[in-house]
Amino acid sequence: MMARIAIDDFADKEIARVYFATRLTEAQLVEAELNKHNIDYAVAVEQYLATHLFWPSEHSGAAFYVISGQADFCCRVLYEAGLTAGLLEKEFQ
Repeated sequence: MMARIAIDDFADKEIARVYFATRLTEAQLVEAELNKHNIDYAVAVEQYLATHLFWPSEHSGAAFYVISGQADFCCRVLYEAGLTAGLLEKEFQ
């Protein structure tokens, strides 16, 4: 069974970021969907800037990485599950 792995476990493979979740609940839904489809993935906490009332502030989000060859499949799976806000492959929309 595939699952969440450490990003270092992809050391000898080319990886692609397929989703960026800005909320914990969104990240949990992405994890559940990838697990349901037996996809190996890694999660990295990354910073992003968001502007609220004209003031930018830094926040943390969850970036999801998969083997590059699986990126299109993963994006389609997430899109079909309704997880579109953080998709990096926008052609599915």
